[in-house]
Amino acid sequence: MQLLKATPMLITTNIRDTIDFYVNVLGFQCENFVEGWGWASLVKDEVRIMLSTPNDHENFEEPCLTGSIYFKTDNVEEIWCKLKDKTIVCYELKTFDYGMKEFAIYDNNGCMLQFGQEIN
Repeated sequence: MQLLKATPMLITTNIRDTIDFYVNVLGFQCENFVEGWGWASLVKDEVRIMLSTPNDHENFEEPCLTGSIYFKTDNVEEIWCKLKDKTIVCYELKTFDYGMKEFAIYDNNGCMLQFGQEIN
């Protein structure tokens, strides 16, 4: 058995605002949006994210991601310059001892999004 890829499914109570954030702030494209299902699929380069409104079987109060989504990139400084003034910053662009230059922001639901680039 082989796992081929993972696609985050983010739950939100306002799917239109979340689509707007990922499209207009982060540059994703909305591939598919089925309003009646409360579901959307977004893509940017090699990355896919799905969005969903809460299902009836979920005990849902508000969006919550206990971790983060980490995006590896080939130009973290360019992304930092585009996002730093348009988003809520968790931590600014920094080079870490473990060989990554990275920063983190929050999306419109409070989910932490980290962007990093390996350094030599």
